[in-house]
Amino acid sequence: MDEHQLKRLGRAVIDTEAEAVKALSTRVDENFVAACRHMLACEGRIIVMGMGKSGHVGSKVAATLASTGSPAFFVHPGEASHGDLGMITDKDVVLALSNSGETEEILTILPIIKRLGVPLIALTGRPQSTLAREATVHIDVSVEKEACPLGLAPTSSTTVTLVMGDALAVSLLESRGFTAEDFARSHPAGSLGRRLLLHVHDIMHTGPAIPQVAPTATLGDALVEMTRKGLGMVVIVDTGQRVSGVFTDGDLRRVLDHGEVNIRAMHIDEHMTRHCKTARPEMLAAEVLQMMEQHKINALPVVDAEHRLMGALNMHDLLRAGVV
Repeated sequence: MDEHQLKRLGRAVIDTEAEAVKALSTRVDENFVAACRHMLACEGRIIVMGMGKSGHVGSKVAATLASTGSPAFFVHPGEASHGDLGMITDKDVVLALSNSGETEEILTILPIIKRLGVPLIALTGRPQSTLAREATVHIDVSVEKEACPLGLAPTSSTTVTLVMGDALAVSLLESRGFTAEDFARSHPAGSLGRRLLLHVHDIMHTGPAIPQVAPTATLGDALVEMTRKGLGMVVIVDTGQRVSGVFTDGDLRRVLDHGEVNIRAMHIDEHMTRHCKTARPEMLAAEVLQMMEQHKINALPVVDAEHRLMGALNMHDLLRAGVV
């Protein structure tokens, strides 16, 4: 095949699956609402099942549910009849995925699920199938045709099942009032978790590590302190530890641009930046990053409600913490 034929085939698959997904909007009906109600009322876990390609989709749906505030896990139907049914309790809800609605491994354990008395939500492509008839709630995920030209490989059918699973998960997320911070708690190792959960007090320099001098300090004293602490700035504080201003590497360059200077005679309060930007310890590190990028600064002091110096941090601290 030439490149035009390959592009035509690829676009045809995308168009076919897009049409199948578009048709799903009419299936968000009273059955969809009933399924959500059962899962919201679940006191245990949402048990997702599926065989073959439906199983792969089911694993993803279970993972999406779990990461968005609806505890869930995937149980392989084939393993369920060999002991894994013990994972299901009478406080759970079962979400079964089967395009045909006649998957043997699921039908085999159907009587056990019924005996437990748990709600059974089925997503099938055949409303008249055994699984659809026996389900507490059935959601129709049928498609007009598969994207596969042979009509054999699950393509459109798996896509719409996955989309419907996402629709259920997001509806539950909104209903539970699930927040971005809740999401981050279940993703602590990811960059999103670091951005959403890390606070300034987790990464700021404190105590002796804070570069600070009094307003009466000379420019030379300030440079020694700034060099020793290595944050690219020094904070000027009064006798009550309240921040009067900052002096940065950039300020130093501007002073030197004016010609020869006597760093032992000049006082730091003559050249510091007054009314400087500050952070609070309880702020999210991501907020501070946004502030620093917006105002094009690389370091800033951290203060309390009374503007007393509590700490300091710079862009390298944010980089090391994985916030940037």
